[in-house]
Amino acid sequence: MATKKDMRRPDLIVPYQEPPVGKDESPDFSSTLSSTMPMAAIFTRNRYIGWGAVVFSMQSWLGESEASTQSQSTPGYFSVGMSLMALAVTYLPIFMPPVPGQAQPPAPAAAA
Repeated sequence: MATKKDMRRPDLIVPYQEPPVGKDESPDFSSTLSSTMPMAAIFTRNRYIGWGAVVFSMQSWLGESEASTQSQSTPGYFSVGMSLMALAVTYLPIFMPPVPGQAQPPAPAAAA
């Protein structure tokens, strides 16, 4: 049976110290949103999310600095292109509506 006594030693406790944050290590949430919102627009085919993705990606692209340009793996214009493509996918059913009843391929003719 386990004992109820606390076996932790108070003299070994080390207090938490937050590490210092450098200038190039700041989180860039607008870049994260401009990368993930086009994917959400494509998955949900929601036009409002698509327009939001265009706005966020343009804002992220126009607001990037020299330091953020060198530290990011994806350039800003790629996010803008991705969001425009996502917006085009959301409006695609207007220009190319799905044909009703064509979910199954036609059955092959039976050989006689």
